[in-house]
Amino acid sequence: MDQIGVSYKVLEAKISEQLHVDEAPEMYVLRLALEKASTGWGLVKNESPLPVLGADTAVVIDDEILGKPACYEEGMMMLEKLSGRTHHIYTGVALVCDTVESRLNVSKVTFREINYSERMAYCMSGEALDKAGGYAIQGRAAAFISHIEGSYSGVMGLPLYETAELLSVAGINILPDHITGERHK
Repeated sequence: MDQIGVSYKVLEAKISEQLHVDEAPEMYVLRLALEKASTGWGLVKNESPLPVLGADTAVVIDDEILGKPACYEEGMMMLEKLSGRTHHIYTGVALVCDTVESRLNVSKVTFREINYSERMAYCMSGEALDKAGGYAIQGRAAAFISHIEGSYSGVMGLPLYETAELLSVAGINILPDHITGERHK
């Protein structure tokens, strides 16, 4: 949001992130994004007319969603699965106010071969924990990525193109007015 110049307040929307039986990754991230935004809207709708945005990201390889590694060993296993292969990133983003809108971003990321020592050093850095798929593209893991097809910001967890579309639907223009220099609200 900082990158596109939009002021925001972070809300904590506690929801279950449990995958439903036979739920496709794209439906999973859209559902979670919508649940997060709806929960957030429920927290602020009486005090603020501003929309609430929610997002969720899933890293998918071989039809398996790689969540956030809970420990070093899980991070190592995830990086081993991703090493030398292409995987998909599904990011859902939803906006809730008087209306409800959502968008899906899909990107493909290819990792070069990552040897055991590199995986170990990366996981020991702590960067792999609390990241979908066990890596952060905006961090040291960028050195593992040989190709990306799609949205860099979507891989990071908030696709800015789709976010700007949703904000526009809600009447928030991210670009200043040419005459007054003010943003439309």
